[in-house]
Amino acid sequence: MLRLAASRIILQVTEGRSLSDCLDAALSSIKDLRDRALVQAICYGVCRFYPRLDVVLSHLLQKPMREKDSDVHALLLVGLYQLMEMRMPEYAAVTETVNATEKLKKPWARGLVNAILREYLRKKEILQKEIEQDEEAFYAHPDWWIQAMKKSWPDQWEKILNENNQHPPFALRINQKKMSREQYLEKLQLANLSAHVIPATHQGIILNEAISMDKLPGFYEGDISVQDGAAQLAAELLDLAPNQHVLDACAAPGGKLAHMLEVMPNLSVIAVEKQASRIRLIQENLSRLKLQAECICADVSETEKWWNGKLFDRILLDAPCSASGVLRRHPDIKLLRTPSDILAFAAEQGKLMQALWPLLKPGGLLLYATCSVFPEENTKVMEDFLAIHADAKEEIITLSAGISCGTGRQILPGMQEMDGFYYALIRK
Repeated sequence: MLRLAASRIILQVTEGRSLSDCLDAALSSIKDLRDRALVQAICYGVCRFYPRLDVVLSHLLQKPMREKDSDVHALLLVGLYQLMEMRMPEYAAVTETVNATEKLKKPWARGLVNAILREYLRKKEILQKEIEQDEEAFYAHPDWWIQAMKKSWPDQWEKILNENNQHPPFALRINQKKMSREQYLEKLQLANLSAHVIPATHQGIILNEAISMDKLPGFYEGDISVQDGAAQLAAELLDLAPNQHVLDACAAPGGKLAHMLEVMPNLSVIAVEKQASRIRLIQENLSRLKLQAECICADVSETEKWWNGKLFDRILLDAPCSASGVLRRHPDIKLLRTPSDILAFAAEQGKLMQALWPLLKPGGLLLYATCSVFPEENTKVMEDFLAIHADAKEEIITLSAGISCGTGRQILPGMQEMDGFYYALIRK
């Protein structure tokens, strides 16, 4: 009943839950590792291509599904994904998906699922032409998202959408306290694993093939961490020096925090995170890497509740955002985000900048970061902030990747195989 498990996860995502949360809960009851991998692959794939699958299904259904039959709708998408995108025998995909209807307690669903999937196989060449005529289906993104990308990135929008539909690369950060990037590449070679460097980074590499953590040389010893190349730029842009007092605002899961401590061990770092469960995640990361920082569970914008009055030399504000630059890793964002979310995030980001700016020493640096490609969350937030703060001056960021965008620098998905990220560096 693996297809049924996948369809139930997809249903939960359409109701507003995150894919990773749903998967964590569901996979714990599936013991076989191959079965778990199949359910995960189907769920990620359905989310990645949901707009396309939904358009195809609408062409195959004689009338839209009723809301109370959303479970059947989700199962049909699971079936279509197997036929359209997975290298799976057609017979197996159809049979297993049809058999999954037995647990739905809807006897009529068996005939419908069988008929729809077989109809797709008969009409797939015609349906491919329908996909090519429909932007939502062709680019596998909601229409509002496509239009926003066209407006914001007229020269790059198509590449952004295509990159969002790719599988993410397996990027690692070498712990420079333990060894150099070149030394770790040699270590990989001895283990018959191939990799290449991420040019914009000092410690980043990409494995040519993803493998499980327990097969990664030195992972449990703290030699490396899994982190996208764009996220690795934060520690490098902060211009860290020994004995600086540093704030990592919105610090979970702790990758950028750990990187700062690897680059400059003699830092006094305070990491603030709102959720207790995510504080534990930070502490687990620090423990594996044998690093230390003061972790505080608080809303970082409510400074009176956690700040002791000592000004910071450096502040990293990795602001909550739409995560529109990391769709490769979190394809469920296509289903979860709405246009109004972008403006809500922008308002929160502006509030955080206002709250944290007084905590920075004169001469200090604040690095504003998001994993978003929407200018409303990036350049607009920074321009609005700079317009009302005479004591704030932008420092120009020079990188071998990214686009200068008036204020700050935007890395678009796929540049040097990195995720979409925005950085702006502000000096007081």
